[in-house]
Amino acid sequence: MPSADELLDFLRTRRSVRRFKPDPVADEAVSRVIAAATHAPSAHNLQPWRFVVINKTLSARSAQSADKRTKLAQALAAALRADMAAEGAPASEIETRAARSARRIDEAPVLILLCRDVTAVRADTPEERVMSIQSVANAATYLLLAAHAEGLGGNWVCWPLYAQEETRSALELPETWEPQAMIFLGWADEEAKEKELKSFEEVIMRL
Repeated sequence: MPSADELLDFLRTRRSVRRFKPDPVADEAVSRVIAAATHAPSAHNLQPWRFVVINKTLSARSAQSADKRTKLAQALAAALRADMAAEGAPASEIETRAARSARRIDEAPVLILLCRDVTAVRADTPEERVMSIQSVANAATYLLLAAHAEGLGGNWVCWPLYAQEETRSALELPETWEPQAMIFLGWADEEAKEKELKSFEEVIMRL
């Protein structure tokens, strides 16, 4: 059992990783990470999180996974282009951003789409919906920490939030699964940057 200092140091040393080695990540490791995420706290213990895994492995699923990955990349890029064009962004900037998005989706050994089951609420109220979204975010934090424990690098992006229908359609998800975020996982191929934290005085109020 790690000491309190060791555990706190573990929490402090997690960093976002955006470049990954091409080495595969075993399905077993991904399953352990997601299993840990399901232990996150959730409002009313409704556990509204749902996970969609696209893993680059030499398995029988590889061709199907590659097809889904491509469709997801195309759907997100199309939504990105439309949003940026509506904002009046230059065509060159739009294509640069779209190409970067597609590259990152292609390069990540593992994609985990985090969804919210919209039926996992006590009532259809704004407060209940927010609590449900917060619960999915809790699971995402647990997932990233579990990946850190496995020695994996990870990065949380919210691209699917801006293209929920496109994401659902590309991956043929149930209508009740609302895309919220996506996590890239793999073996790090970069030195993670130090985080610039706000001062303690800025984020705390003692009463």
